[in-house]
Amino acid sequence: MAKRLVLCSCDQTQSIDANKIAQATGLECSTVYKSLCYKEVEKAAEEIVKDDVIFACGQEIERFRDLAAELEVPEPAFIDLRDRAGWSADPADKSAKMAALLAEAALDLGQEKTIDISSEGTCFVFGRPEAVIRAADRLKDSLALTLLFSDPSEAPDSRAYDVMLGKIRSIKGALGQFEVTVDAAQMLDPTGRGPFAYQAPQDGGLAQCDIILDLSGEPAKVTAAEKREGYLRADPKDPFAVADAILEASQLIGVFEKPLYVALNAHLCAHSRAETVACSNCLDICPTGAILPSGDHVEIDPIICAGCGSCSAVCPSGAISYDAPATETILRRIRTLAEAYRSAGGSNPHLLVTDTALGSDMIAAAARHYEGLPANCIPMTVTALSSFGHAEMTAALACGFASVDILLPPNADRTAFDRELPLAQAICGVDKIRLIEEADPEALCQQLYSKNVSETVSSPVIPLGSRRQATRLSAQALHGTESVLALPENAPYGAISVNKEACTLCLSCASLCPSGALVDNPDKPELKFQEDACLQCGLCANICPEKAIELVPQLNLTDTALSQVTLNEEDPFACIECGALFGVKSTVERILEKLGGKHAMFASEKAARMIQMCDNCRVNAQFHMENNPFSAGDRPRIRTTEDYFSDRKDH
Repeated sequence: MAKRLVLCSCDQTQSIDANKIAQATGLECSTVYKSLCYKEVEKAAEEIVKDDVIFACGQEIERFRDLAAELEVPEPAFIDLRDRAGWSADPADKSAKMAALLAEAALDLGQEKTIDISSEGTCFVFGRPEAVIRAADRLKDSLALTLLFSDPSEAPDSRAYDVMLGKIRSIKGALGQFEVTVDAAQMLDPTGRGPFAYQAPQDGGLAQCDIILDLSGEPAKVTAAEKREGYLRADPKDPFAVADAILEASQLIGVFEKPLYVALNAHLCAHSRAETVACSNCLDICPTGAILPSGDHVEIDPIICAGCGSCSAVCPSGAISYDAPATETILRRIRTLAEAYRSAGGSNPHLLVTDTALGSDMIAAAARHYEGLPANCIPMTVTALSSFGHAEMTAALACGFASVDILLPPNADRTAFDRELPLAQAICGVDKIRLIEEADPEALCQQLYSKNVSETVSSPVIPLGSRRQATRLSAQALHGTESVLALPENAPYGAISVNKEACTLCLSCASLCPSGALVDNPDKPELKFQEDACLQCGLCANICPEKAIELVPQLNLTDTALSQVTLNEEDPFACIECGALFGVKSTVERILEKLGGKHAMFASEKAARMIQMCDNCRVNAQFHMENNPFSAGDRPRIRTTEDYFSDRKDH
């Protein structure tokens, strides 16, 4: 973070108190200039040559970067205080808000993890024949093309690119790793005189390429095509759209860095156990199909993943976590904004969460042409809005924000919010969190200024740990430690209810519980439960043979949620021979009642007694009983073909 802050009133259109900012942030502040980007550019040059400088302007970044290049000095840092704070119709002092924004900018968030994607420029083009041929003529000098047609009469007589016939069955992959499966595939045979011939058709033909250019005008061949890097679509009737797609395709050559958006800890995954599916939240919500089942857990294809963050928001165990940036980083940013705002004398702050694209533009337009943001409305930009789930919303309120607004861009995918918003509102209150679906900057201002003033939590906390731990700590700050909050269906927190009359204590639920919330007692028939560990994945209810288990979604903030409680227990049965305890007394008695003297294997009194014996005594009784299978001796050797041939030779 720069040690000297360069301030400008932008031709006296905003009021800046340099002394208050310096006192609140500990930064050295410059004189408040009037027009650094225009009339006082020489002053900007004087400031830019100094070490560790940050310019409080987001609009003229390129101008100041060019100035640094001319002066042959490192680029300064930048922060937008004008649009996000200074330009506002709110008469209240903006110094506390500016201090909060500067404190957040000072955080060292580290470098994001990336992988390299290589594209050699192989491109598969399909769609309307005339559009495909025009695109191929423009791209043939820059890309290695394969064109697909359905009829040989549509295909061009050109060897400037590869041509094949067929129909697309499926497309998998993303930039640099596409696989196209073609049915009735016929490859061109360029030999001989006359029109080009084609080989015999074959289903399941496979074409590998780096780029897909879809000019069919039909629905996309992949899910969430707009999020699939390297899959370019254009309406063949729109020449401008086709031209844009051609230009973009021509640029997709080389090595590209792709962020590793999410991290997976397979050991925490509650997807499946013993071939029984439990949690499928991430599979259901992933728009690109980047997540697939892989035995007891899921796996994520980082090439296909578009980084929407929905999977992280709905994962109950934390097996999937957003990593660009990580959840801890988001919580740290929230905490820093709230603490800095309070330290600078601000009160009742409201958090406005936006994305990097629409959010910045909306705030800039609202500031320049309308009322701007209220003085207590603190904006925070995140890479993926869908990753901002109930844990982050709850943490913001526990850190000291009075409310949280999330600005959704037009046509945004609401799937994650349809699950996370009701959950967050059940924990925090309906009036504390809301979604704003607005593309008009003026209407956005009206909503923000008409917001009712609400109180903040009396004792702000610092949410730490995993998303589950942070949610629990935050909820306790909001409601105390003696509350049990009812939650909507499919919530990742809760208890289970066991029908004791139906439960036979077979303990299959405990043996398969992925989180260890359900455990047994090795010394006696007993089923124990720790609510804080329960993911509400439903596996226990799915595999219970007696259907004796029901899920109870709730958030128990008391200490009882952290300790084990007994859900069902019975006396063990004592072996009638040795007295060793085994099994469940009621179950053994029930089996004896149903089978003793009634089933062929237990028709006699001696045989029926074995039901009441432990494993060792039962084997011993079988060994000594009449006609026991152990007295039959070794099993006769199986006769083989060689035995028959040997008998024939002997005779």
